[in-house]
Amino acid sequence: MTNSRQTDKDMAVVTAAQAGDAAALDALVHQIQDRVHRLAMRMLADRTAAQDATQEILILVVTKLSTFRGESAFDTWVYRVATNYLLTARKVIARDPGLSFDAFEMDLAEGLVDDAAAPAEDQVMLNELRLACTMAMLLCLDRAHRIAYVFGDILEFDHAVASDILDITPAAYRQRLTRARAKVVEFTGRACGLANPEARCSCPRRLPAAIAAGRMTPTPGALIADVPSYEAVRDMAARSRAQEVVTGLQRATGALASPQDLAAEVMRIVEPPGR
Repeated sequence: MTNSRQTDKDMAVVTAAQAGDAAALDALVHQIQDRVHRLAMRMLADRTAAQDATQEILILVVTKLSTFRGESAFDTWVYRVATNYLLTARKVIARDPGLSFDAFEMDLAEGLVDDAAAPAEDQVMLNELRLACTMAMLLCLDRAHRIAYVFGDILEFDHAVASDILDITPAAYRQRLTRARAKVVEFTGRACGLANPEARCSCPRRLPAAIAAGRMTPTPGALIADVPSYEAVRDMAARSRAQEVVTGLQRATGALASPQDLAAEVMRIVEPPGR
């Protein structure tokens, strides 16, 4: 998926779905569901919003499927549909909190406890907090730079593929990614205790305030099934260089698979009984 390679088998499924094969269409929607959801989660950092967006994007893929001509890999086309929705849909724009790195850093500093007062380490809760903070951090980037960063440093897309999806030149994409990366690296190195032991905020010191504010809710199992533990991420950060720490933290969120079978719901919407 990273480099949007397409096999003859993949294309055969797409062609069958375009020809009206319901089973092929169902297989296609289920095949792309988790990838779309991961992109939505990294762009929106909100479970409900990501699930809503994923369903809307899957419906768009189905309704626009006849326009796919095979001029690019099908995966590239799907990401183009998803990206257009995530960058332009009024519902998405209205939900964007418009955070800044300065405001986010101020929020993180509120309610911090002293190291001596930090509760005994709860690895599960600390990992929940780490995940939430890691994803919320990217909301401080505007959507154009956010998606460039997600494609480049998190999903590790080839720059040519990412620029094709975003419909900009490779040079423009590299500039956008460089600017986004610099902001994320600078903020993480300054404000995150995992990246910088001297930073004010650390997950153990932040956890009591996050719990008190009601920001800690259990993450569905599908979202954390393959997520590295807090201890593993902390160990990674301790032995890595600054740039590698930031990238490692942002990638250590797992596949973020959809916790619900949204594809099945989409198929019920687009293929009503008796059709």
